Amino acid sequence: MPISRRQFLQYLAISGTSLSSVLNTAGVQAALAIDPSDLSRHYRVIPSSGEKIPAIGLGSWLTFAIDVDDEQELDKRIAILEEFLTSGGGMIDSSPMYGVAQEVIGKGLKRIGLDSDLHKDLFSATKVWTTGDRQGFIQMEESRALWGLSCLDLMQVHNLLDWETHLPTLHTMKQQGTIRYVGVTTSHGRRHDELEHILRTQELDFVQFTYNMVDREAEQKLLPLAQDRGVAVIINRPFQRGGLFDRFERHPLPEWASEIDCRNWAQFFLKFIISHPSVTCAIPATSQLVHLKENIEAGYGLLPDEAMRKRMLGYISSL
Repeated sequence: MPISRRQFLQYLAISGTSLSSVLNTAGVQAALAIDPSDLSRHYRVIPSSGEKIPAIGLGSWLTFAIDVDDEQELDKRIAILEEFLTSGGGMIDSSPMYGVAQEVIGKGLKRIGLDSDLHKDLFSATKVWTTGDRQGFIQMEESRALWGLSCLDLMQVHNLLDWETHLPTLHTMKQQGTIRYVGVTTSHGRRHDELEHILRTQELDFVQFTYNMVDREAEQKLLPLAQDRGVAVIINRPFQRGGLFDRFERHPLPEWASEIDCRNWAQFFLKFIISHPSVTCAIPATSQLVHLKENIEAGYGLLPDEAMRKRMLGYISSL
């Protein structure tokens, strides 16, 4: 029987084997060698500019909230960042709400080297999470300093907090060249009506909300509305905070999963999301290199068409 992610990590803990020692084997290192020039990689267009970004990004909620004085944990997160960028990079999403996550990202980017060619593949995305015009501006400047970047690619209003105040500031910053794109986010279904109002009335480049194989409310209004309004869509909580693995990983993948190049549940979940025509990027979070590889590989190969998407939903409904 195949073992789950959690069972594998528990086995390592019980056996006294470290994950880093496993990753240092030649076989795993070779498996992590993802070719970012592979023509089967999926990119999505940002409607407001025509710029393309990879369909699979990297979140940092919880996974990058570590003790920054713990060098071993810091090294693990920097290894995640470096592998992500080496594999072709894309969006890294964070927020002041995520504790020290931005500081960890900044330390990682500095160690990799601000002049590194890897940085050209970074799409930096963070948020403002406070009230008031002055406090918002101060917090966003602090974020730029923590990342160590003169210009952040995307600034978002986190969970719509005081969005009426922050959006004008964000548009001014965009005009001044300190950010490139403007967005808003929510991770709460109860805020969808307000988010719909903002989408209909405000000028946005990006919107971020939750969508996965179980939480599909966004299919009704938000996804088609974003497409109609020409707004790029970032999907958070693609694994339902790990709940999808808890619920389904003990079951085998269907044999026909190979028809869409799925080798594990992570790819099954992610390919369903990025195959939706309105989705620009999904941002799964991880602190493990083996899981990063699984997630990034979901951005390669065949994707499900509408008929296959229905088949995928039918399968998990039967479990």
